[in-house]
Amino acid sequence: MKHQEQITRRPLKSRETKWAKAIAGRLARAGIQPNAISVAGTVFAAGAGVCFWFAGQSVRDWRLSALLIFAVCGMQLRLLCNLFDGMVAIEGGFKTKAGEIFNELPDRFSDAFIFIGAAYAVPEFVWTQELGWAAAVLAVITAYVRALGASMGAGQHFLGPMAKQQRMATMTAACVIGALAPVWPLAAKIIPLALALAVAGCVVTIFRRCSRIAREMESK
Repeated sequence: MKHQEQITRRPLKSRETKWAKAIAGRLARAGIQPNAISVAGTVFAAGAGVCFWFAGQSVRDWRLSALLIFAVCGMQLRLLCNLFDGMVAIEGGFKTKAGEIFNELPDRFSDAFIFIGAAYAVPEFVWTQELGWAAAVLAVITAYVRALGASMGAGQHFLGPMAKQQRMATMTAACVIGALAPVWPLAAKIIPLALALAVAGCVVTIFRRCSRIAREMESK
């Protein structure tokens, strides 16, 4: 059972930390359902997307910085929800037969909300919208390929270089740097550059995952 869990769950070192176990334990004791945590993660991601959109409508002053920092908070809270929903479901004993729907589907909306919002964060730079929409589509496809591998019996493959954690780390770093735009205008360019990196990384990730799945299926 433990071996199967390792195959189907994304390997995260943070899952073994004391603080994560303590918070997950409190959530479980409070009776908070993992499905509700998954949905909350999507709400936070939507909030990040809205912050990105408003950042694109704001002048380049402290309001832009605040919106990008709020976007960072939304993305990180989304990741925390992704961490705790699985921990509460497995370690807390709240796993349900329909849990995979809430584990997967809200995450796909979360990626879309964040990248589509980022597409409008810096409208003064060309190709930002196209890159944001492309990143949103490709992020969903990377997850689809992982799920496809599992459905084919090849197991879940969380290969990068642009898996979920790497995508959010890239956008988080871009927001932190972009928040300096009021004092360093060129800093805003980092967001479209991050989107371009996400697009390129997702393409490589999709190729690597498909290649791994194909090799495993052909070897059976």
